[in-house]
Formats: sequence, structure tokens, C-alpha cells
Amino acid sequence: MTYSKKPLVGIIMGSSSDSKIMHSAATILDEFGIKHEDQIVSAHRTPTRLSDYAKHAEREGFKIIIAGAGGSAHLPGMIASHTIIPVIGVPIMVYNDKGQSDRFKFSAFGGLDSLLSISEMPTGSPVVTVGVNKAANAGLYAIKILANEFSDLQKKLKQYKEDQHKSVIRESEELKRLGLTRFTDKKFKK
Repeated sequence: MTYSKKPLVGIIMGSSSDSKIMHSAATILDEFGIKHEDQIVSAHRTPTRLSDYAKHAEREGFKIIIAGAGGSAHLPGMIASHTIIPVIGVPIMVYNDKGQSDRFKFSAFGGLDSLLSISEMPTGSPVVTVGVNKAANAGLYAIKILANEFSDLQKKLKQYKEDQHKSVIRESEELKRLGLTRFTDKKFKK
């Protein structure tokens, strides 16, 4: 199983604050036993590093790059312009943890700026885009791509979907048994 011995997925983000979101991609890849390499690569602050990273990813044989960025979100598109490796973009809602006021804690655009920056790439440099802060979906999409090459990943994905199905049925039965008020109180206690 090559995917568990050497990284076939690169996870990159524009800054360390993006790690709060991007860890979900790593978590799902870890759950499936897929080795990945994680780095901070800023499209704006380290443009030569971005170019070097694209060459590194190709040299190392990465099959997919998951790139997360907030704000103007140039990282996914810029890395896609430097490589033929498929890129999955994760738009990140910008959080301002340094501000004293909760009034300015989130981006004025609520992540729409990064979503549009990533999804509206010009023809010739495509980036697959997941929803805002949906790094876990990026990880799952990467697994689906790899499953075309590794049949055991296909089996694991089918089991994952079956487990999701069973989980919803269990919750529905519990909701029916307890009633909505008690179910909600139990599930979402404060």
C-alpha cells in the first residue's frame, strides 16, 4: 500500500491560523491511513517558496494538493498554475483572533470572498473547490481520487458511507423514541 508509506497528498495553507480549519483534511486522511505532507506556503509572502513547493510536489509524486486560504485566497489558484497535480481548494473564513472586539472578529464577507476567489479560476487553471471551511470534504475528495488507483480505498470508502447511513438511522430511531425536545436536550446540552 503505497499511500500509507509515502505522502501522496500535500496539504498547504497560507498561514498558521488556517491550521484550525485545515486539520480536518488531515484527520480524515489519517482515518483512512493516507500519508500526507503538511506545510505553510503563502502565495503573497513567499511566492518563490510556492513555486519551489510545486516542483517539490511533482518530484515527490504527490497525486493531489489540498490548498486552504482565506481572504483573497490566491494560494489554491497559484499552486494550480505551477503544477499539473489536481488541486482541491478550501475557502477559509478569515478570523481575526488578534482583535480586542468581537465586532471585527470575522471577515466582512463571511468567507464568500475566498469561495469566489478559488471557484472562479480562469479557464486553463482549474481548482476543485469545496465549501467554506469544509476541509474534511477536501480530504474525502482526495480519497475518492486515490481510490481510482487503490482498490482497498474503494472498500474503505464504501464502508465509510455505510457507517454514515447506519449512524443516521440510529439517530432517527433515538429521536423517534425520545421525542424532539428530549432528544435535542440530550444531544445539544449546554
